[in-house]
Amino acid sequence: MKDNRSTPFFLKIIEWSDADKCYVGSAPPLIGPCCHGKNEAKVFKELTEIVDEWIAIFKKDGTPFPEMEKKKFTGKFIVRIEPEAHRRLAAKAKVEGESLNQYVARQLAKA
Repeated sequence: MKDNRSTPFFLKIIEWSDADKCYVGSAPPLIGPCCHGKNEAKVFKELTEIVDEWIAIFKKDGTPFPEMEKKKFTGKFIVRIEPEAHRRLAAKAKVEGESLNQYVARQLAKA
């Protein structure tokens, strides 16, 4: 029986783990942390192979693919921090010649 379902895209995430001192790969919501290593490219390759294997299993069994959250993101969120941390961030933003929003967005983009 041919499977006519389209294959969904699964985001592949490779993150450095300070606790494990290595890169860890995951592909939510398909699979959580599932591979690790010292070489980021090798971890990504292994993660891609794992995702492909999971997709093949889902297709073979006819199991529905897990779906990503369908929430629409506005690009805005509220973060509650200690007033002293707020003050320090505002001071750093001023030194950089940026608004607090610009400064925090730039810092988060580095993460």
